Amino acid sequence: MSLSHVILSSGRSIELTHLSMSSTYGGLLEGYPFKRLNDMKVGALRREAEREFPTAPVHLVPPVRAYPDHTGAFGPAETLPAVACVGMFSSTTVDPALDPVLHHSVLAVAWFQSTATVPSGEDADPALRDLPWPELARNQEL
Repeated sequence: MSLSHVILSSGRSIELTHLSMSSTYGGLLEGYPFKRLNDMKVGALRREAEREFPTAPVHLVPPVRAYPDHTGAFGPAETLPAVACVGMFSSTTVDPALDPVLHHSVLAVAWFQSTATVPSGEDADPALRDLPWPELARNQEL
């Protein structure tokens, strides 16, 4: 069962079959977000996807970073979108020689987005819609 369908820029339809969302800065009790902290958060999100889906290829969509006018003890402030996401997507096979009844393609994706909405259709974040599916996904037998 799919949670939603996303239409990639290439026209391919992919199904979102699993989704985990969390607050990007949940648990940040003091201070402010800055580059080093964000680099750790981005790396941790990728590792989370790798742990959650060990048999699938994993892709990290590079997050958009904003730079509010604030500097403190750790240097300039840098913020990531508010919601960290890990999802599993599936689609038709990327190898036309494989039987489409017996095979499909999968890709685990880690990304950040500004709201806690499930990506859907052509309204999904443009960076998510630009996934080069044939290059990243792996075929699996059903």
